[in-house]
Amino acid sequence: MEEMVLISADDHIIEPPNVFENHIPERWASRAPRLHFDASTGMQNWVWEAGAAITPFICAVVTLPPDEWGYDPSTLAEMRPGCWDSTQRVRDMDANGILASMCFPSFAGMGGQFLAECDDRELAYACLQAYNDWHIDEWAASHPGRFIPLAISPIWDPELAAKEVHRIARKGVTAITFSEAPESFGYPSIHTGAWDPLFAACCDEEVTLVIHIASSKTLNPAEQPHVPVEVSSTLPCWNGLAGAANLLWCKSLLKYPDLKIMLSESGTSWIPGFLDRMERQFQVQKWVGSDLGGLTPTEMWQRHFMACFICDPSGLLLRDRIGTDHIAYEVDYPHSDCTFPGSPEELWEHFELAGCDRTEIDKITHGNAARFLRFDPFAQRTREESTVGALRRNATDVDLRTRSKADYKKSYEEEYGPIA
Repeated sequence: MEEMVLISADDHIIEPPNVFENHIPERWASRAPRLHFDASTGMQNWVWEAGAAITPFICAVVTLPPDEWGYDPSTLAEMRPGCWDSTQRVRDMDANGILASMCFPSFAGMGGQFLAECDDRELAYACLQAYNDWHIDEWAASHPGRFIPLAISPIWDPELAAKEVHRIARKGVTAITFSEAPESFGYPSIHTGAWDPLFAACCDEEVTLVIHIASSKTLNPAEQPHVPVEVSSTLPCWNGLAGAANLLWCKSLLKYPDLKIMLSESGTSWIPGFLDRMERQFQVQKWVGSDLGGLTPTEMWQRHFMACFICDPSGLLLRDRIGTDHIAYEVDYPHSDCTFPGSPEELWEHFELAGCDRTEIDKITHGNAARFLRFDPFAQRTREESTVGALRRNATDVDLRTRSKADYKKSYEEEYGPIA
């Protein structure tokens, strides 16, 4: 276990208040989203003319006591500093044995949908570019080799999305978000050909499309009225399955054989049955006239897709059907599914249960993500310096105690003063 090298292909940033400070053009500065404190409720939220964020501090619960997981922190002060501070995040990554991390937005939406809600599209794009530049130039660049930069795509405009791919590629970025179903927001469906400019740009620049669960509106039955929270927490894989089916049968994939699609927080154990079902339908339902360019559904999966998991022992047992080249690990810090600070221990237990060998472990822990995202894990340090054991030896002083929101708030106010 100590010799594993871990890349987390899916973590999350709880954005600090200075996101737009250094990157938004002056003409838009007064209209950009801002982190607002409401003294009457004691809560912070990101607000702008398009409204307020729905989940600004979504599930930022690492090291909080379990009885405080039922509701999100009210302010940045009530959470572990690694949620919003990149230096503290790297310290937490060391303590958890994680070499590198790709971090998704929080208030901006998993697919950038909050920024897309603004009717003034020029303002929306200026804010999206500013967000991307903050993520690339401040968050990711603060610790070279520890973060894999991830950009947000403007999901309201395929041509603009293609333009953003070219722009962020010039900054060295190799991944950009997309929605499971852009049509759920009223934007063009991927089945219309409207998104071909984006797909072409991704192929031209070797940029991976990264699709996180909850990046659309209508795929999950748990989102219907009166459904208990247990249903929602059980069904992250539903979005991954629905999104994968939507994409795999998209005719545009025939035009762009080099397009890479990463399914974040999708899980993996559903994939064997999913592939079996598609193979059967492909063979039996000939009347549909399905055309995969001479490939089978499984071959299409293997050509285009990577699936990410947090804890999926059944998926590891079924890895041969999924393809060991198409599975990547993720931690999901700081959400409630995250096993921080014991992620390596849990993962190693599941590797042993599945009988994974060293080659398979290397692929799943870091090799597949590094290849798919064109990231060199050893550009800044040797492999020996990148292992779980080596990183943890650098972090023996990191406080890993369970602490309440009130305790975190007290420490925050002692260092920064009260939230205002």
